[in-house]
Amino acid sequence: MTEYLSFKTKERREIINITFQVEEAVRKSGIKEGLCLVNAMHITASVFINDDESGLHHDFLQWVESLAPYSTTGYEHNLTGEDNGDAHLKRTIMGREVLVAVTNGRLDFGPWEQIFYGEFDGRRNKRVLVKVIGE
Repeated sequence: MTEYLSFKTKERREIINITFQVEEAVRKSGIKEGLCLVNAMHITASVFINDDESGLHHDFLQWVESLAPYSTTGYEHNLTGEDNGDAHLKRTIMGREVLVAVTNGRLDFGPWEQIFYGEFDGRRNKRVLVKVIGE
């Protein structure tokens, strides 16, 4: 089963908990055992697994900003007319997708694990692919 989640963030950089939407896609698929792939379909966004704690989310955004600071002139990519060279690097740092086992019809997480969408060039429409495979 394939499902698409849609987002339009209010901020250029934002972290959104998408665990509930992914769990709902798994439930609708009806599978009991399998895998769930969750993929950021934009090269300036990320999907990752971690703890849902606001201080940690703030730390992630500060950390990736320190590694790839926003600049309209500091990246070769921006010479193409874009201003999001930093967002491409942030996506590479935070990751493109996650794969989660499905056991007994539920996402099989470790303690505190949840799925997040990381936006690094927001304020426009974006999509996330949820692909559920199993029996």
